[in-house]
Amino acid sequence: MHNAAITALGLDAVYIPIQADGVAVAHIIKGCEAVGIAGNVTVPHKITVAQLLIRLTPLAKELGAVNTFWADGGRLTGDNTDVGGLLEALTLLDAKGAWLVAGTGGSARAVAAAARERYTTLLVRSREPARAAEFAAWARQIGVDAVADDGHPVRTAINATPLGLKPNDPWPFPEERLTGCRTALDLVYRPGGTAWVRACRSRGMRAADGRAMLVAQGAYALERFFPGVVAPREVMAAAVRRALGE
Repeated sequence: MHNAAITALGLDAVYIPIQADGVAVAHIIKGCEAVGIAGNVTVPHKITVAQLLIRLTPLAKELGAVNTFWADGGRLTGDNTDVGGLLEALTLLDAKGAWLVAGTGGSARAVAAAARERYTTLLVRSREPARAAEFAAWARQIGVDAVADDGHPVRTAINATPLGLKPNDPWPFPEERLTGCRTALDLVYRPGGTAWVRACRSRGMRAADGRAMLVAQGAYALERFFPGVVAPREVMAAAVRRALGE
């Protein structure tokens, strides 16, 4: 996606993946800062990188989660473009009503910020109820109407966990919890889509995987990497479709 945009814009750059465990992240960030490399952060390092960077945008600082960074005056600046990307994806789905989110990590923090932007109630679900309660308490501190999942009806379900990256992963929510739910957004994306999205569609729900969010947050990130550049979204979306299929 980014390399397609770089080629279309004629930029002197290349985008490469770096797989890193938790121990390596700090060293990679230091190396990027030393030579002025921009990039993105994905699961599970978004919170860790926010703790490592000295410069954060107000949103990234508030959420304590970074998915985008770039060089500025010898230092890296961290931002969170997931929030804007998430809002665009939910707009495409015409998501309404209370939201139910699975997860309490960096992606779930972006969901909380998006819920605040939409003045939407957020119910939080986790495999560990104590973590859900802790996350809901944090979300309330930043102005979100949030509670741990108490079973109340919701209209929109959002998977902010890695479940679905592997073909045999369980669903992020029990099937019965989706009764009355009309919209589903899976932040996970994989070739052919995720089983949970297909199941939601079979129930008559409007459902999408994370590719729309991927393109939107990536476009915002590219514009951070190269100030003054307008991201070629159609080019980026086409690259994602080629990689993941329609």
